[in-house]
Amino acid sequence: MTDRLVHLGDLGAWLIKGNADRVDLTGRFARDPRVTSWCVRPGYRTRLMRAGQPVVFWASGSRGRLGYGVWGVGLVAGVAVPGEAGAAWTVPLDLTVLDEAHRVRRELFRADPRLAGAEVLRQPQAANPSFLTAAEFAALRERLPPP
Repeated sequence: MTDRLVHLGDLGAWLIKGNADRVDLTGRFARDPRVTSWCVRPGYRTRLMRAGQPVVFWASGSRGRLGYGVWGVGLVAGVAVPGEAGAAWTVPLDLTVLDEAHRVRRELFRADPRLAGAEVLRQPQAANPSFLTAAEFAALRERLPPP
């Protein structure tokens, strides 16, 4: 995925991605903004995920089609589990997708020098989960509505 290691001492939030060009995320979240699980790739990062850790949902896709970027915020609700034979691993979540007016668009995210080096911008094709450092998550929280 990347050679940058995640350390729990500097973990601000996990970041999971969904590609809005491949799946109708807009329609899905209009019907129900709650996200109770998402697919993740097994590995050391997935093994570090625990209930109560912050998690951010990042919508990706072709630039210009939608307001891609941070669409939701919540918490990890438990440890990741493998799917049935051949199926993806999933992590339980307690995450709500924000109203469109409260989402942090990729352009605003990238323009903030405290966020410009985030892994999601450096490695956009990396598998879930990605992460934000404690400093990056603090900077993002300044742009989000109060919980």
